[in-house]
Amino acid sequence: MKEEDLSYIRKAHQEHPKKANKAYRKWDGKTPYYTHPLWCATTILTETSLDETTRNEGAQVLLYHDLLEDTTFDLPSTLEERVRELIKEMTFAGGSVEEMQKIWERPAVIRLYKLYDKVSNLLDGSWMPEQKRQRYETYTQALCKDVERNYGTLNITKIARGILK
Repeated sequence: MKEEDLSYIRKAHQEHPKKANKAYRKWDGKTPYYTHPLWCATTILTETSLDETTRNEGAQVLLYHDLLEDTTFDLPSTLEERVRELIKEMTFAGGSVEEMQKIWERPAVIRLYKLYDKVSNLLDGSWMPEQKRQRYETYTQALCKDVERNYGTLNITKIARGILK
């Protein structure tokens, strides 16, 4: 991650959200939204059992993964084409219902990256109604199993198992 990436994400989420309430995390309405993609991106960088390409591409993908859905910004032209394609694979036009159905058609690496996204959301998901949280946890549990099958036990799977009921 470069300083210009961090500045771009901060500006996009703080100053150019598609909806005013998208500039802040739902749980408190005060925490800047960009902390979510930043957490996801920095957390994958700690996965030393993943190969360097997966970690570095993953950090870029996770840093920008909500940009197209939640802001009026486009992806920066400086991103490598593969990273741009992976970000598009992470994006679902129909929201979480479509995502939960179609994620299994996407490459394993997309499901790996989605696990970081979902774990981060669960960590500050106190705002979720119980039924939504249960559905979210079931989905995250399935992602966790898939990631363990494809990548083995990782820090993110340990975190996921620690917060899932």
